[in-house]
Amino acid sequence: MRTLLRPTGFIDSPFGHDGKVARLAGGLNWFGLVELIRVEEDRRISTELVPVEGIEAHFDEAMAADWARTIAPRPALQVGQRTIRLDQPQVMGIINATPDSFSDGGVYADAVAAAEAGANMAAQGAAIIDVGGESTRPGASAVWDGDEIERVLPVVQQLAAAGTAVSIDTRKSAVISAALGVGAGMVNDVSALTWDPQSADLVAKASVSVVLMHHQGDPQTMQKDPRYGDVLIEAYLWLEERIEAAEMAGIARDRILIDPGIGFGKSVAHNLELLNGLALFHGLGCPVVLGASRKRMIGALSGEVPADQRLAGSLALALKAVEQGAQIIRVHDVPETVQALKVWRGLRDAALTPRA
Repeated sequence: MRTLLRPTGFIDSPFGHDGKVARLAGGLNWFGLVELIRVEEDRRISTELVPVEGIEAHFDEAMAADWARTIAPRPALQVGQRTIRLDQPQVMGIINATPDSFSDGGVYADAVAAAEAGANMAAQGAAIIDVGGESTRPGASAVWDGDEIERVLPVVQQLAAAGTAVSIDTRKSAVISAALGVGAGMVNDVSALTWDPQSADLVAKASVSVVLMHHQGDPQTMQKDPRYGDVLIEAYLWLEERIEAAEMAGIARDRILIDPGIGFGKSVAHNLELLNGLALFHGLGCPVVLGASRKRMIGALSGEVPADQRLAGSLALALKAVEQGAQIIRVHDVPETVQALKVWRGLRDAALTPRA
């Protein structure tokens, strides 16, 4: 049996609560309670809610290590020429240089238009621009490496040349190699380095950061009746294994980010459970990326509105994530999300400013 730690009982301000609250991942959130989730194999068998004060009395060696990772500050990311601090939530803007992505496929007529859109996102406050050339929407077929490279390379090159922090959204080593060669400084792999056996070695040798995303199945099959015994626990343990595999491949842990994979082999109920339990993932000690922008779950919860009418739902999920300490929010609607996070940050700054 093993016990996992989920921070909860979030409070506005730590003042006057010395020893009774802890800071989550060195960020702007403080919490006073921890849910101890006792796990056998891949599902919880019991839970207990305990206060932060005196929590060490509950620890065994593994729990103490998880606790240290939960509260440890996350080091800044170096993406190309840019240093991105993770003591506050950041926005990652999405550029899909594809004809068939679920939300914005075919929006960008050519590489110049896609690069211009990425530059605008950066000017509007996105810390990172994530460029992809293969749709991973449910039912999508794999794209030949050469076609994917042709789609993304000029976009990455133009953005990186202008000093933008660029992530390449791909699961293929050939695309990773080509994109890194023209200035990409980060890899976002929806397969968590499982699709292509050469990808992990490439990332390790390039010393760039990588996002490992949880998924079940591949895009063609992942939404055909996905099943879990306990999705939150299974995703946590799966990502833990993928982090270990990445480290074994030579990727430094401080260059690894994790993503619970909203919509990738999950039902609406699975997605909601992951979002409600998101703070658990800080126990892995890696920055948390959340990509729920315009996802189908928003439509399912709001009268099946189409993807281009899901801004309000996307903002609700973004705020839910940052309230639980997510460090990077991956979105289509950059200025609106940046504004929402600025207001959220204003509230946090006011709460964390001592009264005169």
